[in-house]
Amino acid sequence: MPIVKKILDIMNGEIEIESEPGKGTTVTITIPARLAGENVNAEAESGSEEVYDDSVFNGRRLLIAEDNDLNAEIAMAVLNEAGFETERAENGIVCVDMVQKAEAGYYDLILMDIQMPEMDGYKATGIIRQLSDKDKASIPIIAMTANAFEEDKENALKAGMNAHVAKPFKVDVLKRTIGDILKNSGGN
Repeated sequence: MPIVKKILDIMNGEIEIESEPGKGTTVTITIPARLAGENVNAEAESGSEEVYDDSVFNGRRLLIAEDNDLNAEIAMAVLNEAGFETERAENGIVCVDMVQKAEAGYYDLILMDIQMPEMDGYKATGIIRQLSDKDKASIPIIAMTANAFEEDKENALKAGMNAHVAKPFKVDVLKRTIGDILKNSGGN
């Protein structure tokens, strides 16, 4: 109990103990804390982290190159909820084919898994970057992969990708990364 009391004192908390013989003891611990929303707003106001209003994503079309059905389903659900229109390519070959067949500007961005069967994300990105249509060749591509070491990030950039997001992804990090890329590519 003395250790608990010491921790509560440090955290400006309180402890109340009610006890009745034969009925038991009730221990109530109160610790003051800010609500998550207050914390996010404070960060946004201080400029430490840009918070994207999902309305800026409305109508934007993303191509998600992901071979894992569950990963694709989760990414699509999260991004559709944010306002994006999403399409999926099951591997690099399908991704390249979809980009080639689409009109220039049809896709605003590609989320590219790295490890896919038939053609990996690096090779697919390389082919897209070599397309004769400069608009298609310059489409922003974000690596979305479980390979999250610094070397993996560097390899993604060397392959021609614009950014790297580790899986499992954090929704706010993914949206912020997409927002930054779209803004920097003149798409926002």
